[in-house]
Amino acid sequence: MSLFSIIASRLWSETMMQDALNYQVNSAIRPEVIYLGLEKTPLIMIDNFALDLSGLRQQAQHSDFMRESQTYYPGQRAVLPKAYVAASLNAVYQLIYQVYQVPETLRLKPQMLFYALITQPENSLHPLQCMPHFDTSSTYYFALLHYLNDGPHGSTGFFRHKPTGFERVTDQRRQDYFQSAQQFIDQHGAPPQRYQVQSNQHYELYHQIPYQANRLIIYPGNLLHSSLVDVATDINGSPATGRLTANMFIDFV
Repeated sequence: MSLFSIIASRLWSETMMQDALNYQVNSAIRPEVIYLGLEKTPLIMIDNFALDLSGLRQQAQHSDFMRESQTYYPGQRAVLPKAYVAASLNAVYQLIYQVYQVPETLRLKPQMLFYALITQPENSLHPLQCMPHFDTSSTYYFALLHYLNDGPHGSTGFFRHKPTGFERVTDQRRQDYFQSAQQFIDQHGAPPQRYQVQSNQHYELYHQIPYQANRLIIYPGNLLHSSLVDVATDINGSPATGRLTANMFIDFV
């Protein structure tokens, strides 16, 4: 039984299974594995992921985007079409198992699935929004980020924490990272109230993946990363012209 069948049977109706045929992944995709930083963490990049983005874009333009108050995401989110999620995960889940050596005893579990737009101006940012972040310290939790609109828009940047040298915040490193980061802030003050788009005394930007329509990237959620927000183009609540992404977060449990 394919992952598509498992997910569809457990989570969605037969109607949604039929609708999945409207979202077709390019059968000729050629994944590229990029090894990031000094720790050589694999990142999977797939260009031309979908055969056609028009349906996904139109769906976004008719979706209800809302601010998520329970997270620090600096923008608005809307629900992704379930059929698109199923088709996308079915196309890449075996690749994730292979590249990241996920134990076969673990099973994929979708966590958060949403369209995203950056809408928050810099003068309203919380200090934590002015620093790189990690999604979780779990070993087998991954982010899938699909760029949907035409550019130009800001890249996705990956950062190294200079005091510790950490590029990933694992369960074993979590306490040391938080203590060190807080110590730096205590000594040097809170970060400037702006999006972090380059290196500074606290973090080094060591790699970035440019925003390109129909590019999908997959990376571990414990990598320190951030959207490299271009305030001229990216702070835009329009699904037609903003920095629109499809964000899928998955865990293996």
